[in-house]
Amino acid sequence: MIASRSDDDVRTQDERRGRRHNEMKVDDMVWDTRDAEALLRAYQAMPMAELLDEAATLARDGHRHVISYSRKVFVPLTRLCRDSCGYCTFAKTPRQVEAAFLSPDDVLAIVRAGQAAGCHEALLTLGDKPEARYAAAREFLAAQGVATTVDYVEKICKLILAETGLLPHVNAGVMSEAETARLRKVSVSQGIMLESVSERLCARGEAHFGSPDKLPAVRLDAIAAAGRLRVPFTSGILIGIGETRLERVQSLLALRSLHRRYGHLQEIIVQNFRAKADTRFADRHEPGLEDLLWTAAVARLIFGPKMNIQVPPNLSYADYPRLLEAGINDWGGISPVTADHVNPEAPWPEIARLQQATEAVGLTLQPRLAVYPAYVRHAADWIDPALLPKVLKAVDADGFPRDDGWMPGGLAPIPPTGAARRSDPSLEALVVRAAGGTRLSQPEVQALFGARGGDVDMICEAADAVRAASSGETVRYVVNRNINYTNVCSYACKFCAFSKGKTHDHLRGRPYDLSLEEVARRAREAWDRGATEVCMQGGINPHYTGKTYVDLLRAVKNEVPQMHVHAFSPLEVSQGAATLGMSVSNFLSMLRDEGLGSLPGTAAEILDDKVRQVICADKLDTQIWLDIVRSAHRVGLRTTATIMFGHVEGSDSWAAHLLRIRDLQEQTGGFTEFVPLPFIHMEAPMSLRGQARSGPTWREVRLMHAVARLVLYPLITNIQASWVKLGEDGVASLLRSGVNDLGGTLMNESISRAAGTQHGQELAPEAMEALITRAGRVAEQRTTLYRPVDAERRDASFAAPELQDLVMTPFVPKQMALAR
Repeated sequence: MIASRSDDDVRTQDERRGRRHNEMKVDDMVWDTRDAEALLRAYQAMPMAELLDEAATLARDGHRHVISYSRKVFVPLTRLCRDSCGYCTFAKTPRQVEAAFLSPDDVLAIVRAGQAAGCHEALLTLGDKPEARYAAAREFLAAQGVATTVDYVEKICKLILAETGLLPHVNAGVMSEAETARLRKVSVSQGIMLESVSERLCARGEAHFGSPDKLPAVRLDAIAAAGRLRVPFTSGILIGIGETRLERVQSLLALRSLHRRYGHLQEIIVQNFRAKADTRFADRHEPGLEDLLWTAAVARLIFGPKMNIQVPPNLSYADYPRLLEAGINDWGGISPVTADHVNPEAPWPEIARLQQATEAVGLTLQPRLAVYPAYVRHAADWIDPALLPKVLKAVDADGFPRDDGWMPGGLAPIPPTGAARRSDPSLEALVVRAAGGTRLSQPEVQALFGARGGDVDMICEAADAVRAASSGETVRYVVNRNINYTNVCSYACKFCAFSKGKTHDHLRGRPYDLSLEEVARRAREAWDRGATEVCMQGGINPHYTGKTYVDLLRAVKNEVPQMHVHAFSPLEVSQGAATLGMSVSNFLSMLRDEGLGSLPGTAAEILDDKVRQVICADKLDTQIWLDIVRSAHRVGLRTTATIMFGHVEGSDSWAAHLLRIRDLQEQTGGFTEFVPLPFIHMEAPMSLRGQARSGPTWREVRLMHAVARLVLYPLITNIQASWVKLGEDGVASLLRSGVNDLGGTLMNESISRAAGTQHGQELAPEAMEALITRAGRVAEQRTTLYRPVDAERRDASFAAPELQDLVMTPFVPKQMALAR
């Protein structure tokens, strides 16, 4: 327990001192002592078991069964400090250290070792303003060509960013607002412990005597400045240094007040004092484990379910697993390389043991960046534009670090699965409901997408069971040819590397606009090679009208009347109808009467307008896309449904998208299949500009196919995987995650290829069926509308001659054509 004066003693002393204030203010931030007293009475009246249970329940509500930590290196940039805290062994004098600061080479050696060990964070910790006290500090800084410690921190952060893949988190002490703003440009997050709002602790003999940077008002001003600058910030309290429980509650309320105003406190640390030799507090009693648990639980109750509450595990030694009882959801920074230089006597637990201890109580250990996922998910608001590409490259849709080196379109092997434990029993109940045909809510679907570890395997196994019950062991595919008749496009979708405009020649290929003769030739060649379908889509060529689309359709049907034409995205339909002054429904009826067989459900991307505003602001909005597809279904045209995922969106958008597809299918029954399309980032403009993630992770790919199977059941029975984006091994693996269809052989795939995929342009029937057979399934050729093909078509597909060279008719703008 805390060895300090009681609350009554403190009140008596405050009264003798004239009680300087009932309220403390920083700018307009206010917290009232009476609120703290009322809360303290309520918390102390709760039985300990009830307090802990309520805190743990809140933590699971906010973070489910995930316990995070940051894999980091600890960089003690300088151990000189102008403050003289009674408990600190980190701060040294110049005679006690080899150098006033670590040199740039010293820093790089530490950080590179961390990079080799898989770290994501470089934690820079240092004393406050040592140049104000020590000549040695001033001399070192001058030799480095800088004037202040903050100048040097800025220089070192730039070096780390330029030379390594780690992201700096800076604990640089009390800084001015201008200094904080400078470091925001070179670090993804910053922090300073409030420790306590008690001014008593600054009096002679107390913990913060002789420490001007520990004055509560000074630290609160610094934390508020970080909030105004929208810096993801870490703070917290230090317990056992002479404060009372009332003062702890006051300190937590002060931080909560700041967070409610600015929203910038990404974590609250509850750190327990440990007595150290050679300090003024060497003989002070340390807070016991029960006191630490009580305080952590109170922090959770004060801040609610969403806040990240952290207690350092190393300061509780072997008892650290019990900290999970108190509603924490984060272990803090754990280094496989460096010691805790602030508490060198307390080594961090090995990450493997930390994982074992976490999983032993049914929770999942999850690495994170220095900046927490909630801030990564809104990175444009919280992270400097110069740092944004590094952050986005490193994370998945939830804002956690990517957990493997795999990415869509690449040739890296599929990551192994099936070794992790399950941790979230509530997910199984959702799976059971979905497998029974119940429509889940958006938060419930999002919870499925948040699954990790063994819970992912459970969802995939359940999806595969639903697949077996609804589709059997047959895996279907269609022999088809893609005909992308033009890559000229008036839209500027940030994800598209296929379309060309006036300034896009540096991307793959030059602008083209196929002649009708070439379209007809490709259709005939496809038929001769056993195809039953041509899939036709192109850019939104500003010179096209509705008549152009009719002409393209006629070119195929006149050449090969039996060919199924699967063509024209909802965006192309919209353009065609508008140019003819027709309603969408009437234009679709015209296309149907001319022989159009079905529509690809592309141009959907993500059916969430807040995302569409980022990636394709000038494209159809969600409602218009849904209305066009609904019209197609009503005039008798079936369509596919797609989703493009893994760029800037989150799992909330995935959930909304799936439910919108499900709801439309319930109304019309017009979707033939659902096709997840992983974002291929390599050549996509927004990736080249550092504005997007590197596509989905393999975990997310598995979940997208499996969750789609469950959420859309029983309304859509065909879930397709894209071999051109995932490769043969990828789609074979997904056959165990609810997939029953492998799409088309394609013959000429150009859109994904333009984006950078390395998985080829055609997967011939022989290869397709060998893949399916190796996976233990039964292969079947199908038509676009999921009917079996006749023997003649199948035989032709297996006797296909080599493809002839393509004729890429150059694009000639209308004004140039007229001039000729």
